[in-house]
Amino acid sequence: MKPCIVIPVFNHETLLPATLAKVLTYELPVILVNDGSGPACSQVMQALADEHAQVHLVCLAQNRGKGGAVKAGLQAALAMGYSHGLQVDADGQHNLEDIPRFLAAAARTPAALICGVPEYDTSVPTLRHYARYLTHVWVWINTLSLGIKDSMCGFRVYPLAPVCALLANAYTGNRMDFDPEVLVRWFWAGGDLVNLPTAVHYPEQGVSHFLPGLDNWLISCMHTRLFFGMLWRAPLWLLGLARRGRCL
Repeated sequence: MKPCIVIPVFNHETLLPATLAKVLTYELPVILVNDGSGPACSQVMQALADEHAQVHLVCLAQNRGKGGAVKAGLQAALAMGYSHGLQVDADGQHNLEDIPRFLAAAARTPAALICGVPEYDTSVPTLRHYARYLTHVWVWINTLSLGIKDSMCGFRVYPLAPVCALLANAYTGNRMDFDPEVLVRWFWAGGDLVNLPTAVHYPEQGVSHFLPGLDNWLISCMHTRLFFGMLWRAPLWLLGLARRGRCL
């Protein structure tokens, strides 16, 4: 296994240096994706890439959204010869001490997508915490399964070759709709998935790029298209279960 860290970045110049410093303690190559950030963040990212030989900088001319940045990072990682990409948010939410545990899980099941299941502390915004469950319920409906425990956590290990092949052949959103949609489409394709609990903390200086109007609309559109995608797949799933003498 040849893993790397992928960090999508959009105007996180305040928190990114501390996040990167923690990541670098694990002596892994890092791909920073500059998702059309402003001059201040772009300068910070270039300085970090110049300072650390193991940091590779991917620059997107225009902001594509979190999903678009993650996809660019995963594709770059595959092109550079890495086998797995561990996605980490730039704003310090994720428990980076879990990096070895997630990579160990990927080493045990290299074909699986390792997905973080958040364990929140008191820093989590109450509305955001409970609003996530609406997406979880729709994901469970659209997969007819409870196999995806959390569809929105961005702390994941992607097996690069099959995931990039999936991204090349199936539509996935480019903003906050990406995280749940790629998991549903991975599940539909028969991909293995491992759920791992991980602590999540919302830092005081954290910057959220969630746009309530736009992102809620895109997420609603995503649930709608996945629901209709589930409808034509459901008879085949049910037939397969019946043949194996099982039921939902």
